[in-house]
Amino acid sequence: MTSLRKILFISLAFIFALSGAEPSRAQSGKAVQAPVEPGAWQTDLYLPALKGKRVGMIVNQTSTLGKRHLVDSLSSMGVSITTIFSPEHGFRGQASAGEKVASSRDPQTGISIVSLYGKNYKPTSAQLDSLDVLVFDIQDVGTRFYTYISTLHYVMEACAEVGKPLIVLDRPNPNGHYVDGPVLDPKFKSFVGMHPIPVVHGLTIGELARMINGENWLGGGKVTQLTVIPVRNYTHQTPYTLPIPPSPNLPNQQSILLYPSLCLFEGTVVSVGRGTDKQFQVIGSPNPKNGPYQFTPVDKAGAINPPQEGKLCYGLDLSGIDAYKLGFSLKYIIDFYQKAPDKNKYFLGTNFLDKLYGSDQLRLQLEAGVPESKIRQSWQPALTAYKTMRKKYLLYP
Repeated sequence: MTSLRKILFISLAFIFALSGAEPSRAQSGKAVQAPVEPGAWQTDLYLPALKGKRVGMIVNQTSTLGKRHLVDSLSSMGVSITTIFSPEHGFRGQASAGEKVASSRDPQTGISIVSLYGKNYKPTSAQLDSLDVLVFDIQDVGTRFYTYISTLHYVMEACAEVGKPLIVLDRPNPNGHYVDGPVLDPKFKSFVGMHPIPVVHGLTIGELARMINGENWLGGGKVTQLTVIPVRNYTHQTPYTLPIPPSPNLPNQQSILLYPSLCLFEGTVVSVGRGTDKQFQVIGSPNPKNGPYQFTPVDKAGAINPPQEGKLCYGLDLSGIDAYKLGFSLKYIIDFYQKAPDKNKYFLGTNFLDKLYGSDQLRLQLEAGVPESKIRQSWQPALTAYKTMRKKYLLYP
């Protein structure tokens, strides 16, 4: 038996049977789209696998069943949850980006919380030893550098090493309607980019888990015993607004749609609005040439010591543009670089831009004055190959 046959995939026929219900029709005769139901809502598909088992949950504030947290819901159904694992920003999603989170105990349930963004990013064998099955349910936003998918990778790797099954409760991708950007060069692998996928990968977290398994990205022939519980009434073209902010600095749909383009600025001196009430919707620095919009970042909950703290920044307010139509764009980072008074100080000395972009090519191309059209051409061959590979792992049309 090959390793791939060991993967506990739900068949596509079963997936489409779940999601292919006929839409109801209003009196006007127009089709009415049935509401999107995340995998967590399909309790009949995974509850039997949890009853009588010691369960570990990889969850945060987005892990809800209706309006109630999934941990509370499953506990009330008799599921024995013994450990909660939390990603970046913590179990309640309140920690700042990059802020280390200590392990603790949930005051509401008394369940032990193990941080996967503190002493270790990957669950240890000792932490998994007392568990029978793990459940992953975290809302992603569809970009390579959003670290919840890095946590998914390490959880899959840990489960594969000790033979623990993993159930992924799938959720819609708010940026899942397109695929774009450079594919990561493995030489630039980091916690903000672990897989050779483009910036906007066009996968739900369940589809990505299938890809990680199928492409042997866990290494050493390791394969996770994976089950994906699908989203019902969903396609990659289904508009979906997240009901809960996925992290402190993505407060609304506009910020989530702009995030693929604006996150690259985090490798530069330009502020993306951390420390304001328009996070990832405004961009600026103390350079007046950037644009007419003015803002001053301040230290606040969820944005400790934000870039350009206390400094008057000039730039652009993008909160009113059509971010859905914009897609993944480099025009802003190119424009701000061209206007920078000291280009030698535009990029952070940590080369964080290279990690976010997945290679050093953007930095070198900006320095060489390469236009966006040519930059886009440079990533097309790898992007085309990725799109072909991606088709093998899609669960939704």
